[in-house]
Amino acid sequence: MKIILNVIWLILSGFWLFLGYLLAGVLLCVTIFGIPFGIAAFRIGVYALWPFGYTTVERRDAGAPSCVGNVLWLLLAGWWLTLAHITTGIALCLTIIGIPFGVANFKLIPVSLFPLGREIVPTDQPFAAR
Repeated sequence: MKIILNVIWLILSGFWLFLGYLLAGVLLCVTIFGIPFGIAAFRIGVYALWPFGYTTVERRDAGAPSCVGNVLWLLLAGWWLTLAHITTGIALCLTIIGIPFGVANFKLIPVSLFPLGREIVPTDQPFAAR
């Protein structure tokens, strides 16, 4: 079932969201300062490409640098990527078939706002990263 949902997701919105994260990652990797943020964008982009079957968990050992990094991420790229998730989520929820995909878009909003200090794990092992 996850494969079918991921393929439909890829066609409806996953590919375009992935391109948005890819663009953000490339722009952030232009400077040495932005490389950690670019890597986070690439990581979330892959998650946005195939979201079904995966979830995010908070890393308890992340600490204060990830908090500061999340604030910088929010200002640099997080706000725009979150707007993309809200827009596509609302558009997908307009149809009955698109409701699960709209909900998946809304599920990606917290990680697109604050990606640092989170880890993407399979849904059958959500506590394996701890």
